[in-house]
Formats: sequence, C-alpha cells, structure tokens
Amino acid sequence: MKKPKIVAIVGPTASGKSFLAMQLARRFKGEIISADSVQVYRGLTIGTAKPSLDQRRHIPHHLIDILAPDQNYNAASFRQQADAIIRELHKRQIPVVVVGGTGLYLKVLTRGLFHGPPSDPKLRLTLHKRAAAEGSNGLHQELQRLDSEAASKIHPRDTLRIVRAMEVFYQINRPISEFQREHGFQEKPYEVFKVGLTCAKEELYRRIEGRTDEMIRMGWVEEVRALLNQGYPPGLKTLQSLGYKHIVSYLKGKMALPEAICLIKRDTRRYAKRQLTWFKADPEINWYPANQESLPLIEKKVEEFYYQAQAAEGSIIP
Repeated sequence: MKKPKIVAIVGPTASGKSFLAMQLARRFKGEIISADSVQVYRGLTIGTAKPSLDQRRHIPHHLIDILAPDQNYNAASFRQQADAIIRELHKRQIPVVVVGGTGLYLKVLTRGLFHGPPSDPKLRLTLHKRAAAEGSNGLHQELQRLDSEAASKIHPRDTLRIVRAMEVFYQINRPISEFQREHGFQEKPYEVFKVGLTCAKEELYRRIEGRTDEMIRMGWVEEVRALLNQGYPPGLKTLQSLGYKHIVSYLKGKMALPEAICLIKRDTRRYAKRQLTWFKADPEINWYPANQESLPLIEKKVEEFYYQAQAAEGSIIP
C-alpha cells in the first residue's frame, strides 16, 4: 500500500505560511492540518493568528479549537490525532497540507516519536520550581555539564525541553541524547514534500511588528481579559505562551500596554530566529522566498509531488 503524501509548510512566524497553505488547499482541493501548539486551544484566537471562521468554512482545517485552555496537549497527542486524520484523508484521496511553526510537531509526525523513560512528576515539579526561582538559563548551564549534546540543541529559554532532558538524566543517569541517537527519528510513515518560507530579516521583523499592532487593534487585550474573567488563572501554561503572558502582565498592572507591546514584538523576533535555526537544520526543506512571485513555482512543485512519481525538487536557499 502506498504511503500517504503530505505537503508540509514551515518557516518563521509572520512569513505567510497560513496564506500559502490555503492557496495550495484551494488549488488542489485539499484540507489543512494545523501543526501549532497553541491554536488547538479555544479562546486563544487573535494572538495565535488562527484562520478566520469564514476561511475555515471554505477550506477544512483540523486540530484548531479542539481543547479548553486548561487541558493538556503535547507532541504525542498531536502525532496520534494528525496521523488518524492523514490516513482518513488518504483513503478519500484528499490532498493534505500540514502547516505550522511548531517544529517539534512536524518532526514527530514525519520522523516518529522518541520514547524515553516515563515522566517523574515529583522530579519534574522540583525542576520547574528551580527554573522559576533560578531562571531557565541556570538549568541550561547545568544541563551543559550533564549532557552537552542535548544542551547544544535546546535554547536556554526552552524550559520544558531543558527540564525533560534533566529529568531523564537524573532518573537513569544517562543522557537523553543517547536515547535520541538510538531512536534516530528514522520512521517515515509518509511521503513528505517540505516547503519553507524565508525572507530578509528586516522584512520579517517589519511583518512581525505590523502583525502585532494589528492583533492589538483586533482586540487581543479584550480576548485575554475574557479568558481571565472566565476563571482561567494567569499562570496557566497557555496564558504564558508568546504574547499572552505580556498582556496578562499588563492586565494585572505589572506593566503599561506600550511596554507589553514592545516586549511582544521583541520576543516574537527572538522566537522567529529560533524557528529558523530549527528548520534550517532540516536538509529536506525546500526553501522559497515568502512572496507572491514564488507561488507559481511552489504550486508546480506540489503538483509534481502529488501527481507524479518522481520526487519534487526545490530551490534550496541558505
């Protein structure tokens, strides 16, 4: 039996991934799977740049608005649900477009999930308390001593992944990087054509700042206020996601709105940089400029991938 084919669209935030996904889904009569770790939550709409309800009525989207903000979700959940959707659409001969900026989700979907030792809730809580008290940089420095290979691949502010790597080491006195090498992420359940969108740093930053201002005009502050009024605590994981935590701080009187907006823009720029670092480590991604002129070429390559036997080729942009 032939493997399902999927087109995956990746790139930094504000590069135009969702627009391209909808263009391709419309062109090939396909459906879209969101690979975004926050778009799964209901009520977090403006700050996650979800496609509008009208757009979703015209083009089916999956894994958006499926959970309440206080429910747990992770890469394993995403892989299980996305795989079921892909296989169902494959049976119906409907093209699949996966789009999102959560690199880990795409990795586990296309390469398999690494299964390490089970979680130790007490140890994990202790490590998270240390991160809150000492800062994630302190834990990252400790991880460098315990497992330098893992530390080199984890950003010093990525508390969740730092804690997981340290949890594995302290449980069994063995680096998580060894488990990952043994696993190799070599599962290949689908045929995948990966499209990456890239643009000049100055242009990307301009887009990020413009989009942030537009989100504020659209009512992002009111969206966060509504979530707090529904009883969701300010420290909830989802309300500590990019941008939301700054608006929570503003609403709690910890900073002025202009300062919160400035910090959102700064941290979004930093996040975009981390996304690019992650995705550029994947040699399978075919990079194209994030502009209208690229669309005909991308459509041509996707058509070859969907409907022809030979592998599609892309223009690799460093």
